[in-house]
Amino acid sequence: MESKIKELSHIAALINQDILTTGRDCAVGVHIGGNLTLSQIMAVLFFEVAHLDPKNPDWKDRDRIILSKGHGNVALSSAMARKGFFPLEELDKFDTFNSMLSMHIDKHRMPGVEISSGSLGHGLSIAVGAALGAKIDQADWQTYCIISDGEMEEGSVWEALMCGANYHLDNLTVILDRDMFTIEGHTEETMMLEPLADKLEAFNWFVLTVDGHNIKELLDAFNQKSPDNKPKFIIANTIKGRGVASVEGKASSHFFKISREDAKKALEALKSADMEA
Repeated sequence: MESKIKELSHIAALINQDILTTGRDCAVGVHIGGNLTLSQIMAVLFFEVAHLDPKNPDWKDRDRIILSKGHGNVALSSAMARKGFFPLEELDKFDTFNSMLSMHIDKHRMPGVEISSGSLGHGLSIAVGAALGAKIDQADWQTYCIISDGEMEEGSVWEALMCGANYHLDNLTVILDRDMFTIEGHTEETMMLEPLADKLEAFNWFVLTVDGHNIKELLDAFNQKSPDNKPKFIIANTIKGRGVASVEGKASSHFFKISREDAKKALEALKSADMEA
């Protein structure tokens, strides 16, 4: 287990590195804050939990990974490139003319993704449909859906939560990137979500709360079996803009072009932490 945690931590560090490099070099900036929250989640999901075949992205028995928070596409693109879905060099072209990688996911250009996303609040409904389809077909594949806490303010998400529990979709796992911020500010000041775990349990979901930057806690949560055929909901507590001192834990980290100086400091700290791990 220790060697696996070390391996996944290194992959997460590489994803962080890709996010910071893209944020530094992209002409208009990127959603740095909400991508740095996803590095460990992506590492665990793509490199340990989900059954995927990068050489055959349409494999019918693949697990489905749905990134509902489509502005997290830098982290997704990095994980998929490092998994082998497309060349790593494609990251250098992120959000440039004719690139397969755009600010939000475009499934018609990006091989291996399940949905185009960007308009928040839709992904969980699609994930429920996918999981229900697997049940009807008596298929063994799993569905994983990553959502943002800003999306939790939308009614369609709660309708999907009701539906997932109603159909006992124990083949569905939702991962909430709980960084406590929307683009407008702190969630508890714009539209209060807490007590979130209690609400989700009342909707008849199996709820686990973890540190979203802790590889072991994420692994344990993914591996834990849901009781009574309930769908699983992982609340992954994260830090927006993690690793960039000037914007860490602030709504201002949502979208910006990181300065070369700040990127250099963050990359140096990242490499140092990776070497110590």
